[in-house]
Amino acid sequence: MPTGTKMTLTELRYIVTLAQEHHFGRAAERCFVSQPTLSVAVKKLEEELGVALFERSKSTVQVTPLGEKIVEQAQRVLEQSSVIRELASAGRDQLASPLRLGAIYTIGPYLFPYMVPALTRSAPQMPLYIEEGFTGNLRRKLRSGELDAIIVALPFNETDVVTKPLYEEAFDVLLPADHRWAERESVDKEDLLDERLLLLGEGHCFRDQILEACPAISRKLASPSNTLTAEGGSLETIRHMVASKLGITVLPRSAIGTGHYESGLLISRPFTSPAPSRTVAIAWRASFPRPKAIDAVTDAIDACRKADTGTA
Repeated sequence: MPTGTKMTLTELRYIVTLAQEHHFGRAAERCFVSQPTLSVAVKKLEEELGVALFERSKSTVQVTPLGEKIVEQAQRVLEQSSVIRELASAGRDQLASPLRLGAIYTIGPYLFPYMVPALTRSAPQMPLYIEEGFTGNLRRKLRSGELDAIIVALPFNETDVVTKPLYEEAFDVLLPADHRWAERESVDKEDLLDERLLLLGEGHCFRDQILEACPAISRKLASPSNTLTAEGGSLETIRHMVASKLGITVLPRSAIGTGHYESGLLISRPFTSPAPSRTVAIAWRASFPRPKAIDAVTDAIDACRKADTGTA
């Protein structure tokens, strides 16, 4: 390697992001810089190291074999630099600096409206940055230090990451109010096969959990004659579709939201035992040096769930 190399954390962040995006424009957008700025910085680092990290073409950017090893090491350096910053902040009040919290799409919108006020009351001096995303994206941001903790559904396994279960949440069936199952007290999983079932698009772990709970649905999706899938949709969109009588769906109990509509539009029914459910958990890096901040979040979630269920 040529002498006098002075690589920076910023340059390392650029090459890690470029390796993830395979596109200079998208990488620059994620790094909040112009494309020429990122391109010049990456080229400068390659010249200083004396190796090509990327193969460039008109349509895409590919990481070279040696570049993959260097990018992997750069990722480790960024993770450790994040630890240094957190160690410094831990010397101060653990609840004084911002906490960056992520949650998957099927949890965040239904938990945050209750958790944020509870956390504001218990830790008013701790600013909270919130982000929603797919499990895979949140996992990557947790590892890179872009997020301090994430709220996901188990199972969630990641090296050097601690997970703590928060609560168990049942799944319910959401129906138009005039559906023929309205007189039932509960619904059998197998009966879902007889209906037009509205599902989230691929990439949502909640969709996978439904298919795991009722494997026969997976087989039916192979020839979806009577199944409408809302690709890339949200639980909110699917709930609106049920209200429009396009079909039925399965939702986490916190997302049922029948009260958001006029009376007589939607009803929900539990599953017949054993009912499918999910375990919601919080995950954070084992090296994260602000355990009191994690405790503040878990306590706030526990408080708002007890208030919701009326338990002491």
